[in-house]
Amino acid sequence: MKDQAILFDYILHLADNQLILGQRLSELCGHGPELEQDIAITNIALDLIGQAQLLYDYAGQLDELGRDQDQLAFLRDAHEFRNVQLVEQPNRDFAHVIVRQYLFDEYMFRIYQALTDGLDERLAQIARKAIIEVKYHLRFSRNWMLRLGDGTDISNQKMQAALDRFWPFTGELFQPGITEDILTKAGVAPELKDLEPQWLEAVTATLKEANLHVPDRPRQRSGTGSGKAGIHTEHLGHLLTEMQFLQRAYPGLKW
Repeated sequence: MKDQAILFDYILHLADNQLILGQRLSELCGHGPELEQDIAITNIALDLIGQAQLLYDYAGQLDELGRDQDQLAFLRDAHEFRNVQLVEQPNRDFAHVIVRQYLFDEYMFRIYQALTDGLDERLAQIARKAIIEVKYHLRFSRNWMLRLGDGTDISNQKMQAALDRFWPFTGELFQPGITEDILTKAGVAPELKDLEPQWLEAVTATLKEANLHVPDRPRQRSGTGSGKAGIHTEHLGHLLTEMQFLQRAYPGLKW
């Protein structure tokens, strides 16, 4: 694999993460538990899609097929997406939305923080802009982890149930794909094994404060069976069917 193709694949992975989670959150527009939370979640969705747009624009300049950001977002099938499986999971209830967001925010904060010091200046610039937004996302999701986890008996039970469901997906976050290993050695991508202890320490501290416990479930790490390798749950296909409908029905539309 050529250097340009390797970098393209990694940037696509980052962009797909942001786009798919942004799409998931956008489904909640008008359905938040309160107006303030509805607006906050919608703003986070817009931030994520904006980050995806910057990343797809960079990826498009590296793509050997010459696809632009619209084609990369709306004209690829599920097996071509490189997002982690965590972000494609559905919005079952507000607890699921918050837990999924918090686990991912703690992860992306560390990814972007590391990328700001990476050797790829374009990625570093995107990371410097995005990390400002992620700090807000993390503050929002962590505060709600504490409020709901240490709230009523029912809210605590729902948060723990959501945490139990999502916990196995967190192993994939720190399982590098082939391109990540290569770019890590080149000083472009962060070393995931160095970030994982930081993530786990932060998450464990938050769970303790929120009166929640770390699930006694294994964290999946199958590199060949992960979203980074194009292996997804059934939820992604349904999400893409809705998200890509207009572009596929009316080719050539622009964001």
